[in-house]
Amino acid sequence: MIIVDDGSADQGRTEKIATENNCIYLKYEPNRGKGAAIRTGMLSARGAYRIFTDADIPYETEAIDTFLKYLDFKEFHMVVGDRTLGSLGYFAEVNRMRSAASKTFAFIVGRFIAGGMFDTQCGIKGFRADIAKDIFSVSRINGFAFDVEIFYIALKRNYDIKRLPVKLRSQDGKSVSLIKNSIFMLLDIPKIVYYYYFGKYNQKV
Repeated sequence: MIIVDDGSADQGRTEKIATENNCIYLKYEPNRGKGAAIRTGMLSARGAYRIFTDADIPYETEAIDTFLKYLDFKEFHMVVGDRTLGSLGYFAEVNRMRSAASKTFAFIVGRFIAGGMFDTQCGIKGFRADIAKDIFSVSRINGFAFDVEIFYIALKRNYDIKRLPVKLRSQDGKSVSLIKNSIFMLLDIPKIVYYYYFGKYNQKV
């Protein structure tokens, strides 16, 4: 297991937890964003199958076994959690403002980027090693819109993507500024399209 510290000022607490649990600890400074942290971890991983999730482990861990089954035996390139599949109570479990923001962002992304097929912001995704290396070596978005970028690259490369229902275990989000991050995410969406049409996703970062 790899724990990536996105430039936190926690006086070594995260590193202590990683060491106590025999995890690989990676840190860089200053803070660059969730996308940068995920990219760092996925490109440092060495497993045949690579799964990332949020630090608060918001989804039931049984999902990991299911993800591995579809990546290995079913041979999908990419497996993603989708909170809208078999989990209709998801939006009732989060506050009204966050629910509205999530639905608005999902509509915009579905309309212009991901073809309306995916819950792009679900915080658990898995990849075969070669696919992870391909996608994350060219991805460029450092903020929360990096999830959208991952889907966009995968769809443009015609990778086989499997959506799986996930069960919410917890919903923290205390460190996330809803308004500020929503604005930054929307500003990053045109960058993704720009990067694609100007060939940036054919070049490793």
